[in-house]
This record gives sequence, structure tokens and C-alpha cells, in this order.
Amino acid sequence: MMANWKNLDTLESFKELEGKKKVSVKEAMSGENGAKRVKNYSVPMAAGLTYNYAAKAVDDDILAVFEKLAKEAELTEKFEELFNGEVINTGEKRLVLHHLTRSQLGNDVIKDGVNKREFYLGEQKKIADFANDVHAGKIVNGAGEKFTTVVQIGIGGSDLGPRAIYIALENWAKKTGNFNMEAKFISNVDPDDAAGVLAGIDVAHSLFVLVSKSGTTLETLTNESFVKDALAKAGLDASKHMVAVTSETSPLASNSGYLKAFFMDDFIGGRFSSCSAVGGAVLSLAFTPDVFARFLNGAAEEDKLATNKSVKENPAMLDALIGVYERNVLGFPSTALLPYSQALSRFPAHLQQADMESNGKSVNRFGEFVNYPTGPVLFGEPGTNGQHSFYQLLHQGTDIIPLQFIGFNESQLGVDVNIQGSTSQKKLCANVAAQIIAFACGKDDENNNKKFAGNRPSSIIIGKQLTPESMGALLSHFENKIMFQGFLWNVNSFDQEGVQLGKVLAKKVLAHDTEGALKEFSDLFEI
Repeated sequence: MMANWKNLDTLESFKELEGKKKVSVKEAMSGENGAKRVKNYSVPMAAGLTYNYAAKAVDDDILAVFEKLAKEAELTEKFEELFNGEVINTGEKRLVLHHLTRSQLGNDVIKDGVNKREFYLGEQKKIADFANDVHAGKIVNGAGEKFTTVVQIGIGGSDLGPRAIYIALENWAKKTGNFNMEAKFISNVDPDDAAGVLAGIDVAHSLFVLVSKSGTTLETLTNESFVKDALAKAGLDASKHMVAVTSETSPLASNSGYLKAFFMDDFIGGRFSSCSAVGGAVLSLAFTPDVFARFLNGAAEEDKLATNKSVKENPAMLDALIGVYERNVLGFPSTALLPYSQALSRFPAHLQQADMESNGKSVNRFGEFVNYPTGPVLFGEPGTNGQHSFYQLLHQGTDIIPLQFIGFNESQLGVDVNIQGSTSQKKLCANVAAQIIAFACGKDDENNNKKFAGNRPSSIIIGKQLTPESMGALLSHFENKIMFQGFLWNVNSFDQEGVQLGKVLAKKVLAHDTEGALKEFSDLFEI
């Protein structure tokens, strides 16, 4: 039986949720009751992570309604339909299969006579063999020398996710002996981006990974030309320095100008493509294929948890329900993602795209305008840097902004210093613990300028250390959270029509096919 798709405001359990007594985070987190919540309001995740929501504005009554809402909205049933190959992307009439790149969930999906699970696994095997040959010196540059640097050329999902994951695991890989090649990324069509990267590398020993599903992405092909020009000026044959990640039907697929081509397809959106060849090629080359496999395993284990029907055993679903409650009942417009880990410095940027491109919609799956808010604005920076930046507004601003912390007990490199009675890592952990309570409980003061109202809700994902497995679990958690929220809002989280109009108008500008204000703005830039 197919799942039913209904707008959030038509669900009886959502109406019940709207009528529930609101929880004061300040009261809930004060005294002994707060200590009990910290112990009881948590859900195990994969790879040793834990999702703790003690400082969120929920209680047992609200959680009970969450269970009803999840059941009425058929959240796990819709997830099952997704990974079993139903056409969930209604806007583009496509399957949504990024889970198949890392998991054995559900049935094999056969499309146009192709077993898609086997297809994705086959591309992973091709990438692993290629990366191993590069590391072993079997695939070399034109001078017969080993490559030392890999440069990914792509934009959007072809850049943000792989770049965030590379940065997240770079120090871990160096510490554990899994680091083989330095990775760089070129994304912006701004020539300063490509020029800056090329100026900082030895192009003769660099392998370039061009990522474009269609083979027509304007920014990516422009940057490819930039790179080919640099290779030619260095007297190098570009075909011995470039590989392509593309679709089998793109003009790049059988182009002799590339050492190798690895394939993806239309059933994996760019922002969900880090576990496909899009992330697999650059991460396997930079680290090892085994590290990438470990990353996939962490994501797969977290995906399994997302199939649990009980909200309290399904961290992604619980996180999604809390987020929808905050957005649609409590009326909070934004969410801050605050990783207390420098390694996760680009993870908020990746999730900005994943979340806001997916659920930044005002029409439902049937093309009808919805009468309620959907995806929030998401932003963030690592702690403790953010504390000295925008936390002023988070603590004392007029808007309440829900917070999602991420923290680890141990650093990756294990290098530390003991000063003023504690290590840097202990200071980092102390800060995140203090911030959770400061946001929740606030501080009274006769001077209003020094008064903290508190009642700012937060959650935290906490683990021992950031590893390939825990990074995979983190990625899966947020991807599945986004998916469940899209199901609740009844929007199509897997297309992105909102990115198209600007591209169309830019082509008009470049073709000098403009009039009115567009022409005047074009003239300001002397185009």
C-alpha cells in the first residue's frame, strides 16, 4: 500500500501538538530535574554517537504526540518507499537513491534494466582500484612521477560535501597513517578561486577530478578550461592529469581527454552525493579506499536507525520532529549548527545547501502553495570561534534561535597543552557544556543589559572522536533529518528549481540579450 501524502496542517496529531502546553526550557533544565533530563533525554546513534535533546522544549507529553504524528504522517513508510525505488522526487519524476550508495536497506532497485545497487557498488570498486593504482605509482604523470595532490573541480554538491568531509578527516588521516594526497577544491567561477589554488600547488604532480553530472555545468567547465590552460602553459598533457565524474550520457563520459571516467546518475542529487563517486573519487585518492568504505559504513549504520518506527529509537526522525515543532508551533525562523570541532569547520556550509536547497519550498509535492512555514534558515561556525562572533545575538537577541551542538571528548591529533589546570580539549568541552546551560537557564540581573533570559533550546550530538565512521553517521543523520522534515511539510526535498532562474538570466547577460534593469546592471559590470 502506498503512503498518503498530506499537508502538515491537515494532520490531526499536528493540531493536537499545537494545543499542547509549552515547555519552559529554563524550568526544565534547572535543578535536579535538569540532571535527570540529561540522563534520560538521549538516543544512541551509530559509531558511538549520542543525540541528546534534554535542553529542547519538549516533555513526555509532547514526545507522545510526536509518536502519533510520525505514525499519521507515515514517516518510516515513506522512507521505505524511497529506498525501495518509488518515484519520491515528483518534481523531476525521479527515484531518490543516495542511500543505496552505502547501505543494504530494502530491496534491489532495478531501473531501465540496471540493478542500481550493483551499479553504485561497481563504481566504488572502479574508484578503489584507480586510487590504489595511483598510490602505488602504477598511474603516474607524463614524466612517470607519482601524483601528490588531487584537486576537485565542481560546485554546489560537487564541492561542499566532499570538501567538508575531507577537512573533517584530514588530521585524523595524517595521525593514523591514512593520508596519501593533499586535496584542494576549485568551485567558484570567480577566477581568483582557480588562480589561487593553482598558484599554491605543483600542477605537474596534481591530478584533477572534474565533477559534473550533465557535463554542461557553466562554472565547472569554465574552471576546467582554467586548469587546462595552466597545464598547457606548464607544457603538460591535460589528458594525463584529469579524470571525470559524470553521468554515462554526458559528453564527458567517453572523452579521450580524461584518464578515467566514474559515473553517477540522475537519482542522486548533488547535495546528497558525497557517498557516491562525487565524494568517493577525491576522498579515496586523498586518504584510502578503506577510509572511504569506513565512512560509508558509518552512514549505513545510521541509515538503519532511521527505519525504526519508534521516535525515541530513531534519532534523525526525533530531531526532525523537534525541528518542525520549533518551526511550526513555536515559530522559530532559524537554526544554528555549532560544531565544537575545528575539523567540522565546513560542515555547516554543506548542511546549509543540503537543508535549505531541499526544504526551502513554498509549494507542496502537488504544486499547491502551503499555508505554513517550511525550511528554516540554517547557519553556523565552529565553537569556540562563534562564541566571539554571533553568540551575542543567540543569547540576548530578540529572536530565539534553536541550536544544534556537536562535540567530541577527544581531539584527532592528540596534541595538547596543559595550561591553567586543564588542557585545550578540556577547555573546548567545558565551553560547549557551559553554553548549553547558559542558553537554557540564562542569568538574572538587576541590570537588564547583563540579564540573560535563557529559554534558548538546544540539542547536542556527542561522541568520543571524529573518525570516518562517526563522520558518516553525522552525514546520514542530517540527510535523514532533512528527508523526514520534507515528508512532514509535504514538500519535494529532492529538486531545486530555485537555483535555475539566475542561471538562465546569467546566460542572457553573457549573450548581451538584455533590456531594462538587467541591462543596466550588466552595464555597471561592463559585461
